[in-house]
Amino acid sequence: MKNCFFLLALSSVALSPFHLAAQTTPDPGKVVLTVGDQKITVGEFNDIVEALPQQYQAQARGSAKRQFAEQLVQLKLLAAEAEKQKVDQQEKVRNQVAFSRMSILAASMFEYMSKTLKIDDATIEKYYNDHRNEYEVVKAHHILVHVKGAPGAPPPAGKMELDDEQALAKAQEIRRLILAGGDFEKLAKEQSDDSNAAQGGDLGEFGKGVMVAPFEQAAFSLKPGEISEPVKSPFGYHLIRVDSRQIKSLADMRKAIEDKMRPELARQALEAMKKAANVKIDDDFFGPSPDATK
Repeated sequence: MKNCFFLLALSSVALSPFHLAAQTTPDPGKVVLTVGDQKITVGEFNDIVEALPQQYQAQARGSAKRQFAEQLVQLKLLAAEAEKQKVDQQEKVRNQVAFSRMSILAASMFEYMSKTLKIDDATIEKYYNDHRNEYEVVKAHHILVHVKGAPGAPPPAGKMELDDEQALAKAQEIRRLILAGGDFEKLAKEQSDDSNAAQGGDLGEFGKGVMVAPFEQAAFSLKPGEISEPVKSPFGYHLIRVDSRQIKSLADMRKAIEDKMRPELARQALEAMKKAANVKIDDDFFGPSPDATK
């Protein structure tokens, strides 16, 4: 499907969420497209859309539905004429059709393998134990003191923008107030320049690889209840309070681990298929294997 010309047109159409939301569910048996003596129902049209690459499906159902229908008509007319004129019997065309069929089958088979390959419990448990630290999550609050020129919204009108030195001094003063018994969330609402100030600086739960590096390093080094020193990030200075830390259980992570492992297992299965097929590639004609040059 990749070389069908309507995909280029679809890719340039902006998707309208409002347009999608306004659609009602029509009768799947209703005929919505007629090309000569061919009639296409809602259900059949939806089946055609399902055959598209996933990135185009929402557009073909939504804001580009009419455009897709118009080009589907063109495809059907031209394909029928190609058969009538016996263009489909040309060797070049037969080869292209055969290669397209092979490509679709191969991609579908790899996807099928990636979804259905069984992974035994011992393999999943070993992967979990080997990557255990990656599954640590924290719940935290923070206060951000914005530095002039840093990304993010500047302070509201009437609130002075601070240079680096001033922002650090303010963060240190807020920390002093917290350590003296001040309420972290109340101070966050009053002093934080982040968009979640109204929620008391609540960041909820997050894992590794979500926050910017300096923030993440500080958050995952704190004990629950600890208040960090001012942490410099591209946005300014943060004060972080970690509320809890835990490592997600194997039961919690099992599906994510399986989803991550299956494509690699499918690749390994493909390599085994290549070995079993006794594949030989002529180096003189195709050039040496990339592996041979390493």
